[in-house]
Amino acid sequence: MSCSVTICSAQPAADQRDAHTLGRADTESLTVMTWNLEWFYDDYQGDNYSDLGKEKSAPDRQSWDWRRDAIAASIARASPTIAAVQEVENRRVLWYLSRALARNHKAEYHELGAEGRDFFTEQDVGFLYRPPVDALSVIQSAYPKRLRSTNQYYDVTKHLMGVFEIQHAGGLERILLMNVHLRSTPEAESLRIRQARLVHLWIAQQVRAGENVILLGDFNTEVREESSDARSDVGVARGLETSEVGDDLVDLNLKLEESDRRTHLLGGQYDRIFCSSSLLKDDPSRPDLVFQKIEVRRDLAIRGRPDTADEHWENFWQLHSSERDLSDHYPVIATFDVR
Repeated sequence: MSCSVTICSAQPAADQRDAHTLGRADTESLTVMTWNLEWFYDDYQGDNYSDLGKEKSAPDRQSWDWRRDAIAASIARASPTIAAVQEVENRRVLWYLSRALARNHKAEYHELGAEGRDFFTEQDVGFLYRPPVDALSVIQSAYPKRLRSTNQYYDVTKHLMGVFEIQHAGGLERILLMNVHLRSTPEAESLRIRQARLVHLWIAQQVRAGENVILLGDFNTEVREESSDARSDVGVARGLETSEVGDDLVDLNLKLEESDRRTHLLGGQYDRIFCSSSLLKDDPSRPDLVFQKIEVRRDLAIRGRPDTADEHWENFWQLHSSERDLSDHYPVIATFDVR
C-alpha cells in the first residue's frame, strides 16, 4: 500500500537537457551510490532556524568552498549514475554541488530534493543523477492518522523516493529508489523498527509487483549484516517480518566480504543498499538490469590517514585540509549491468 502525498515532475527543462539525455541509449550499466555527507551545510545561516543547524554550518565561505569542491571531486571519481545522499542542508547545497561537478569536472549532474520534517537538525536527503538517467518524479510519502493510532509505525522525517528511467541498448528500464535516514543511537532501536515498518509499507506493493526497487540510505542500525533477522530494524525494512516472501528485499551488503562491511568511522554498518529480486534475476527473453557488484569506497571519504574520533568531531576544521576526512560515513556503491 503506497501512501504518497507529494509528487512533482523532476525532468529538467528541454533546453537544459543535451542530446545525450534526450535520446542516446548507449549505457550498459547503472551505478547507484548511497553516502551520508555528514552535515553538508554551507556557511550561510540566514536559512537556518535551529541552533543546531547554525552550529553545524561551515564556519566561513572558504571552508564551505573547500568542502563542496572536495565532495564534488570524490563523486566525480566514482561517477555514480545516481547518488542518494543524506545529511544535506537543503536542495540548494545540492545545486551548489552539481555546479561544482560541472565547473571542476565537466560532469553533468542534476539534483533532486524536497524539504523534510526534521526541524531539529534541519537535515534532509536528496539525489544527484546524470545522463543517461532521467528522473520522472520525486515523492514524499505520508504517515496517515490511521497508522499512527496503531503504535506499530513511527514517522520517517528524512526520506525521498525518486522514480528514474534509464535507456540502454536493449530498451528502457524504470527504477524506484527510496532514500532514507533513520533515527540514530542504540537507544532508538525500537523507534527505528517502527520507522522501518513504515518504509516497507510504502514500497511493498511495488516489490510484490516485480518492479525494480532499491531501498538505500543511512539506517543507523546497530545490527551487523551477518546477524540480522526478521525482528531487527533492517530485517523489517527488507520485509522479512511479513509472512509473504514476495515483498522481500535482498541485502546487497551481504555480498561484501565480512571484513569490507564497515561503513562508518567507528566501525558501524549503518549504510545499506537493498533491492528487489527483479534486479538479481536475468530475464533471458530481453536485456535487463542485473546486479553485478557492491563496494564500500572508503577511499572517497578518507584523506591521508583516517581521522580519529576526537580529530574528526572535535577538531575537524583545525586539521590540515589534506587530512580532513570528508565524512564519518563511507560511500557504498552497487553496480547493475545490462544482460
